[in-house]
Amino acid sequence: MVRRAVSATLILTLGLVATAALAAQRPQQDAGWEAFDFLTGEWVAEGSGTPGEATGGFSFSFDLDGKILVRRNRADYPPTKDKPAYVHTDLMVIHRERDGTTRATYFDNEGHVINYAVSFSKDQSSITFLSEALLSAPRYRFIYSKQGKDRLRLEFDIAPPGKPEAFSKYVEGVAHRKSEAK
Repeated sequence: MVRRAVSATLILTLGLVATAALAAQRPQQDAGWEAFDFLTGEWVAEGSGTPGEATGGFSFSFDLDGKILVRRNRADYPPTKDKPAYVHTDLMVIHRERDGTTRATYFDNEGHVINYAVSFSKDQSSITFLSEALLSAPRYRFIYSKQGKDRLRLEFDIAPPGKPEAFSKYVEGVAHRKSEAK
C-alpha cells in the first residue's frame, strides 16, 4: 500500500514537473495579442536605404508574463568610401495602455527615443508604428508586412518637421524567420 502511494506521488510529481517545464518553454502571452503572433520569433534581415546596405536581424518575444512584446534589433553596415563600418542596435517595447490602445516605445544606440501608436491593416497582414506629428521634429513610420508565413517586408519612412504626411522611404528590406534547430 505504501509502495503504491509513493509510486502515485512520484508519478504525479513527475507530471507536474514536466508540465511546468513545458510551460516555461512556451512564451506566455496575455489574451488579445494574437494579431502579433506573425512577428514573434527570430528573424534574419537585409535591407538598403539612406544609411546604406545592411544585414542583421531582430527578434520579437513576449516578456513580463505576456504583458509586453519586446523587439531587439541589430543592423550591421559595412564601410563605404564616406564612412567606416558601424552597428545600429535598438530595443522597442510594445505595450497596452489602460484604454486598450497599443503603443510602443523605441530606444536606440544613437540616443533616439520614439513613441509610437500601433495599428494593423484591416486584413491584419501588416502592422504600422506611427510616431506623433510634431512641428519641430521628424515623424517616423515603421511598417512590417507579411509576405507568407516566414517572410516579412520592412519599411521605415521619415517625414520632415512641419510636414507630418510627407514621408520618404529611409530604409526598406526583407526578413525571413530563422529556422528552428531540429
